[in-house]
Amino acid sequence: MIYVSSSCVQSEKIGRSVNTLAQQGYKNIELSGGTQPYASLENDLLELQAKYDLNYLCHNYFPPPSKDFVLNLASLNQETAQLSLDQVRSALRLSEKLGSKKYAFHAGFLIDIPLLQVGKSVEKREMFDAQLAIEQFKKNAQTISDEFPQVDLYVENNVISNRNYLNYDRFNPFFLTSSAGLSLLDGLSDYKPLIDVAHLKVSANTLGLDLEGELDDFMMRTDYIHISDNNGLADTNGPFKESGELFDLLSKYDYKNKTITLEVYAHEDELRSSFENANRLMYG
Repeated sequence: MIYVSSSCVQSEKIGRSVNTLAQQGYKNIELSGGTQPYASLENDLLELQAKYDLNYLCHNYFPPPSKDFVLNLASLNQETAQLSLDQVRSALRLSEKLGSKKYAFHAGFLIDIPLLQVGKSVEKREMFDAQLAIEQFKKNAQTISDEFPQVDLYVENNVISNRNYLNYDRFNPFFLTSSAGLSLLDGLSDYKPLIDVAHLKVSANTLGLDLEGELDDFMMRTDYIHISDNNGLADTNGPFKESGELFDLLSKYDYKNKTITLEVYAHEDELRSSFENANRLMYG
C-alpha cells in the first residue's frame, strides 16, 4: 500500500491538507507534522475518512501538541522526556480512533535540538551520556509497546548531514543513522525500523558508507519505507524520479506486504509522478 504524507500539502489545519490530497485522488494518507492543533481536528479527520474512504497512519509528531517541541525519547531532560512520551501516547490513542495499524517515531538524539534548528544546522552543545540516553530511549519505547500492543511500532532512522557532522567534530549525536545503529532496537522485540531512504542517502554520504549495502541491511528488517530524494547533502524531500539513483537501487527489492509513504514536498505534478514511480516499484 502506498501512502502520501500530509506534509506534501502545507496548511495550518490538517483537515485542509487531507481534503486537498483526497480531492487529488489519494486514498492513503500519513498524518505528519507541520500543522497546528485546533478543536475539531479529530472530527475533521473522521468526517474526511468517511467521505473519501480514506486510510490513515499517524507519524511521529502527529497530532500536533499544544506547545511545539522536538520529540526525543532519549532525552535526559525530564520535561522533554515526559513531553515526548505523552506525545507518542497521544498519537497512538488517535491511531486507535482512526483505525490505523502502524505508527513510527524517530530515533532519539544525544542532544535536545532547539525547535528552530530542526532540519538545519544544529549548533554544538553539551551531549547526554550515550549509555544513559540509550537506556532512556529503550525504557520509554518499552513503556509504549506495553501500553499499546495492538499497533505495529516502528523507529525511523535519523539523518546526519555533513554540516552537522562537522559541527560536532565528526561525532554523530543522532541515533540510528546507519545499519550499525540498528542495535538500538536490540531487546525491543515489538519494534521494527522504518527506513527513510532519503535520510539514509544523506547519512551514508556523510559517514562514507555504501548506500546499497546499507539499504540491504535495513530492507531485510522492515516492511515500512519512506521515500523522497535529494542530492546526498541535505534532506530536501525532492521528487522520486525513475531516472534517479534511488529508483535503481530500490528496484531490486520485493514490496509484497510492505508500506511505502511518499514525503515529496513539491508541485502537485511532481508528487503525482513520484506516486506513479512508487507504484512501479511496488507493482512492476
